Amino acid sequence: MPKRFATYDALLSHLDALGLFHMDLSLGRMERFLERTGLSRPPFYALHVVGTNGKGSTCAFLDALLRAHGVETGLYASPHFCDVRERVKRDGRPLPEDAFLAAANRIAEPAGELGLTYFEFLTALALSAFAAAPAAPATPDDPGSEPVRAAVLEAGLGGRFDAVTALSRDLLVFTSIGLDHMKVLGPDIASIARDKAGAMRPGLPVLCARQEPEAMRELENQARLLGCPLEVVEPLPPGTPLGLDGPHQRQNVALALAAFRRAAGPLGVLSDPKAEARALATAFLPGRMQRVPAGEGHAALILDGAHNAPGLAALGAALEESGQRPGAVVFACFADKDVQGLAPLVLALSEGPVVVPRLNVSGRESDHAAVARIIGPRAVPVASLDTALALTAEHGLVLVCGSLYLLGEFFTKHPRLLLPPHD
Repeated sequence: MPKRFATYDALLSHLDALGLFHMDLSLGRMERFLERTGLSRPPFYALHVVGTNGKGSTCAFLDALLRAHGVETGLYASPHFCDVRERVKRDGRPLPEDAFLAAANRIAEPAGELGLTYFEFLTALALSAFAAAPAAPATPDDPGSEPVRAAVLEAGLGGRFDAVTALSRDLLVFTSIGLDHMKVLGPDIASIARDKAGAMRPGLPVLCARQEPEAMRELENQARLLGCPLEVVEPLPPGTPLGLDGPHQRQNVALALAAFRRAAGPLGVLSDPKAEARALATAFLPGRMQRVPAGEGHAALILDGAHNAPGLAALGAALEESGQRPGAVVFACFADKDVQGLAPLVLALSEGPVVVPRLNVSGRESDHAAVARIIGPRAVPVASLDTALALTAEHGLVLVCGSLYLLGEFFTKHPRLLLPPHD
């Protein structure tokens, strides 16, 4: 690995070589990186968001709340749709290419020597960008900048070996825990919750969504063992205008509010009800019950990243609450998903056809014909997303869901939809 990347394209080539789906689950490399670069205790208030569903929405609400109160924020989230810079934002905006490249060059040498994986490298880059603390002396082309005051850090996979867990954090937030990534995290909710509970550290305050009993037991046991004060946050009652739709968002927004109010004191911020309401009403996250008007080659769309059983169930409830009934569904998922378990949930979203396009993602298998067969006679396999959209163009309202990579293909052709409507 080079000690410096000459261009942004060279950096992207390096990330491609690391392999998006390559995993080597351990914390040793990140712990050594943080010790070596002095980032183990970052110069900002660090909020770590862990869970199965709702992480992205909770992070979006939390980031909006902090910024509405004048707190400069860093937001580290995943995955990205079109550009890797979507994962690393300062004050609500993806880092410019030159700032992203500068942060990469600050950490390139130790990252290379320690063999950081794709996700670890991006975590290290984000921390460097938020801390503005070079691992090497600043240079004229990279003078650095002031640290953010607070960073919202979304877990990538699990909790025990999530790269962010190596960091000294100020608050840990657990969203809803359910069945996903079972081949990596375990075969049942208790196993998955046990892995995610591994993000706790002695004395670290914990906020937690209401959980299934098996998941709650694991979180409470780990909190008792480590002396972590744990507070269960109940969902917000209906009635508060939210920028993200669906009854499940009332739990996510309640977590975000509780986390913001917990952080406000240490950050020297006085919570303002008007600023809170404005932040919640305008929070934006692409691909979450996102409405797209009809356009050339497609009907009116709802884009949603639901890709597992709890997510699809929440999507169905959100559609029912909003009174919307899609005339067709465009659904895709990878071969390692429990398609048999997902099929009834997908079929319940519409009485119309389920069109299953092939996913073109290097390193992951997408047997769209097999997925369609499992879903049943209403499912139609097609070669591409464009074909699926054309086939459903006369169905009035079409739901696109099942994979964030499917949405990413759409956003690549319509990048303006990645921006908040008010932008």
